[in-house]
Amino acid sequence: MTQRDVSTDGSPRPLVHPPDRPTRLPAGGTNAVGLTLGLIGDEWNLLILRYALLGVRRYGEWRKALPISHAVLTRRLSALTEMGVFERVEYQASARRFEYVLTRRGRDLWPVLLTIWAWESRWVTAHVEQLPRMVHRGCGQEFRPVFGCAACGRAVDPRDVDGGFGPSGSWNRSVPEVTTRRRSSSTEGAGLFPETMALIGNRWSATLLGAAFQGAHRFRDFEQRLGAPPTIISDRLRVFCELGVFAQSPGAERADWLSYHLTEKGRAFYPVIMTAIDWGQRWFRAAEGPALVYTHRECGQDFQVRLSCNQCSALLRGTEVSVEPGA
Repeated sequence: MTQRDVSTDGSPRPLVHPPDRPTRLPAGGTNAVGLTLGLIGDEWNLLILRYALLGVRRYGEWRKALPISHAVLTRRLSALTEMGVFERVEYQASARRFEYVLTRRGRDLWPVLLTIWAWESRWVTAHVEQLPRMVHRGCGQEFRPVFGCAACGRAVDPRDVDGGFGPSGSWNRSVPEVTTRRRSSSTEGAGLFPETMALIGNRWSATLLGAAFQGAHRFRDFEQRLGAPPTIISDRLRVFCELGVFAQSPGAERADWLSYHLTEKGRAFYPVIMTAIDWGQRWFRAAEGPALVYTHRECGQDFQVRLSCNQCSALLRGTEVSVEPGA
C-alpha cells in the first residue's frame, strides 16, 4: 500500500504519511482516490477500523472480536500504522506491550463508517440489530446522518452534483496498487456484513461503483475505464445486480448490449463513496491538484461533504458523535 518516490541519488524511498498533516504525493503517481480505495477497499482494514472507532486499541481485543489470523492482523495493523492511521504506543514498558491509537488522520475516517452504518440500517434490515448505535451528543438523540453540501447546507443526492476528474485524476491513477483479494466468507457477520463488503471490500468493486456514479452504463464503458479483466467486470456486474444495486436493461443501440443503471439502493450508497473521497483528498495531496472536482448544481459552489443530524439538523462533528455497540 506504500507508494514509492525517488530520492536525489536515484534510490527508492517510501512515501511518508504524517498522522497529523496531509501526505504530499509525487506527480504522476497513484492519486488520492487510488490510495483511499487501497485503504478502505480492504475488508480487514474496514473491520479493524470499525472496532477502533468503538474503542478497541489492543491486538488481543481485535483477535477476540474478529475471525482474523495472527498473520493477517499483524500485517493490517502494520500497514495502517505506516499509512498514518494508527500510532503504535507503548502501554506496558516492562513487557514491551503496545496498543494502536487512532491518529488525527485515523479519527477523521468516522464519516465513512457512519455513512456505512446508516446505509446498512436502511437497506440491509436483516442485520440492523447488530449495528452500532449512533447518538448525537448535541441533542442526545439516536440519529442518522443527512448528506449535504457544506457551502449551502442543503441535503443532496447524486443527481444534484456534477463533476469528474481534476488535474491529478484519471482511471489509471485512481485504481489502487494492491493485489485483488477474493472476499472470504470468514468475514461475513463480523461487523460490516456481506453487502457492504461486496460494494467496497474489493478494489475493483469500489472502482466500478465509482465509475457508475460518473456515468458508466455499459460493459465496455466499465472495461475501458477500469482496465480490469473482463471476467472480473462480469462477476462484479452480476453481484451488483443480485444485490439490487444495479438494474439491468436492454441497451439503446442494441438490445443485446445490456445497460446497467444504479437503483435507489445503489444511489443511496453515494454518501459512503463521497465521504471516502472527501477524506482522501484532504489527506493525500497530489502535486498537480485534486483528483476529483465537484460542483453542487443548486448553489453553484464547489461541493464539499457536510453531514448533519436528522434529529436537530446540526452539523455533525466527530467529537459530538457517540458510537456504541449494538444489542
